[in-house]
Amino acid sequence: MNYSPFTVLMPVYRGDNLAFVRDAFRSATVEQQLSPSHSVIVVDGPVGSDIDKWVDEVGVSDEVTVVRLPQQNGLANALNVGLRHVTTPLVARVDADDISLPQRFAVQIPMLDGGLDVVGSAVAEFDVDPDRPQAVRTVCTTPDAIAKRARLVCPLHHPSVAFRADAVRREGGYPALAHMEDYLLWARMIMHGYKFGNSAQVLVRYRVGSGAYARRGGRDMVRSEARLQREFLAMGFVTRWQYLRNRLMRGGLYRLMPVGLRQFAYRVWTRLLRRGGK
Repeated sequence: MNYSPFTVLMPVYRGDNLAFVRDAFRSATVEQQLSPSHSVIVVDGPVGSDIDKWVDEVGVSDEVTVVRLPQQNGLANALNVGLRHVTTPLVARVDADDISLPQRFAVQIPMLDGGLDVVGSAVAEFDVDPDRPQAVRTVCTTPDAIAKRARLVCPLHHPSVAFRADAVRREGGYPALAHMEDYLLWARMIMHGYKFGNSAQVLVRYRVGSGAYARRGGRDMVRSEARLQREFLAMGFVTRWQYLRNRLMRGGLYRLMPVGLRQFAYRVWTRLLRRGGK
């Protein structure tokens, strides 16, 4: 069966680990059951010499486009710049330290070809060994459940997402909201009637060993969360009660608690949300 061509979009940054970058890229390309037509690597500002050399090596392939940015300006900008270099109808997001399982695109691309605009999947968290996951983050799978869940938490795991390029372009791409760019984009798209789905299968192994839970807290995250919720309220995505609930639960208690407690709270929270729909 023929499927729509798609592009893997992967940003890399200073501080990325070369071994992780190589594994992430390989897992999303040559190790896939359904291979991408093209790959776009966005080098977001100066990187280490080892990654610089690797990028030069993979960039000689006609199947890879390398985009180098003079300075790091954040994930939203890197993805939007990369999206301008995508010529296929579909795009698959890849983080530079995660592992895409071999069946990932064989599952997700037919979902997009079937009429969905954005799809994600469940992910498995790991610390050191991707074959020994520590926890699984489940997802809602139906459009109605995803839309309902989105009023409280982001309903898709960003490293697992694939989407229709034109759908995201019509929304103006990723908004410049640090740490929350994907969530705000999905909310806008849900409001405008785009079709969302998730695969209940684990299709990505997500690395949490390098401070993932620490990065979810702190005052910068509190400020980003506050702006996100104000945007949600202004565009009518949440009610006044939902806004106040989210500011308290997401923007205050969760973001400011110690890292270990935050990790525990997140896993308890996701187990409770798991009962909330399919």
